[in-house]
Amino acid sequence: MLVVPATPADLPAVAAVLGEAFEDDPVIVGFVGPRDGRRERATHLFGALLAAEGDAAVVDVIRGHDGALLGAAVWELPGTDGATLPALLGQTPGFLRALGLGGVRRALTGRSAFARRRPAEDHWYLGQIGVTAAARGAGVGSRLLEHRLRFIDAAGVGAYLESSTERNRGLYRRHGFEPQGVIDGVPHAEPVAMWRAPRTLAEVG
Repeated sequence: MLVVPATPADLPAVAAVLGEAFEDDPVIVGFVGPRDGRRERATHLFGALLAAEGDAAVVDVIRGHDGALLGAAVWELPGTDGATLPALLGQTPGFLRALGLGGVRRALTGRSAFARRRPAEDHWYLGQIGVTAAARGAGVGSRLLEHRLRFIDAAGVGAYLESSTERNRGLYRRHGFEPQGVIDGVPHAEPVAMWRAPRTLAEVG
């Protein structure tokens, strides 16, 4: 499976893949609410986030034989804190469409809780990784992780993420991430912080 960088034209499809993958995720449900239409609202949320992050993030994708996206991973680069406040404010209509006023407040609370647990040292941050339902179980998520982790290991820096489900944590553990405890203060969810320490040249091989 070939991993390639997403183009700007891919971003709506990336948002749709993530919206499908995260519609039942506890964190996203806590932000957008448990009502019907979560996938659509989650897609709007990821679309606004992708637009706000801009050059602070890289997006890796895998396509099927027909060119359709099977999976995507969004990584924030070391030395950045993701989207800036002005960039986030510029996406206010998208966030309101996705979350409503109450959801915006919950999302800001969650964002603050996540930010407090981010490691102080330089690291790559896996903001989101998602696979379409049709492609699950085919190794797409693992391939996306392996691709970016090779670059991260070569640079000798760590990687960090938050995980909301035990099933996903099993995948991350297999790729070297270790749980660091529950993140307090996220509405209606108990995500776990996970850290992957920098690899030495000998460990990378």
